Amino acid sequence: MESRDLKDRYVNPYTDFGFKKLFGTEINKDLLISFINSLLHGREVVKDLTYLNTEHLGTSEADRRAVFDVYCENEKGEKILVEMQRGEQQFFKDRTLFYTTFPIREQQVIKDWDYQLKSIYIIGILNFTFDKDNDDYYHHEVQLLDNQTKEVFYDKLTFIYLEMPKFNKTEDELNGMFEKWLFVLRNLSRLMERPKALQERVFTKLFEAAEIAKFTKTKYDNYEESLKVYRDWKNTIVTAKKMAYERGFKEGMAEKLKERNVPIEEIIERTGLTEQEIAAL
Repeated sequence: MESRDLKDRYVNPYTDFGFKKLFGTEINKDLLISFINSLLHGREVVKDLTYLNTEHLGTSEADRRAVFDVYCENEKGEKILVEMQRGEQQFFKDRTLFYTTFPIREQQVIKDWDYQLKSIYIIGILNFTFDKDNDDYYHHEVQLLDNQTKEVFYDKLTFIYLEMPKFNKTEDELNGMFEKWLFVLRNLSRLMERPKALQERVFTKLFEAAEIAKFTKTKYDNYEESLKVYRDWKNTIVTAKKMAYERGFKEGMAEKLKERNVPIEEIIERTGLTEQEIAAL
């Protein structure tokens, strides 16, 4: 195989290619099983999974902001949706709720169906934070509750959200498989060797599957393209946030200048805003 100038040793799981390579293929489904079981802390044990078609979920290569990367079914017929959500959307909770309607409705397969449903799990690996008030609370498990009794009203619909930017434990601080999996997802593309804390057999397979140097030329090219899309998207988000911050700063300055009755011409010159924009403040 031709020589490659590799800056990273392991694939970036936040790319579409990387996540599908590690968790979306039949040959690596034991990785996905281990990850899911670690989230459920032994409460529900997944012994086997069958991958299902995601096309009816409306996913597409063009929708890079959030894609349901994996749709599968365990041995009990329960449906599991997993997404790597790379950036915050205004209505991301609505979106995940909307997509639960597909595995719910498709369970109506017989004429005399009695409405009994199999459980559905929605797992969102979020590359952003939405709970700004709790810096250490990154593992959200949501079900329907009775507001009065605070007891679970319906246990067959579970949303699990992982706010990955909040997970900052070091290798020496890891406790249990759940934290080990979060550490891998958070740091994989930055690692140059397998951490000593990750000695379980499942991680042996993961690091072998993630090693970029072992990719065929076709897979390497596909990964590079996926990585470019991810970097371009990330740069777009960073630029948009920077512009929003700068605009907010300028608008705040204009408001203060208006309060001091500074002439409009001077406000325009100092802020770069138009007369219409200043008048609207």
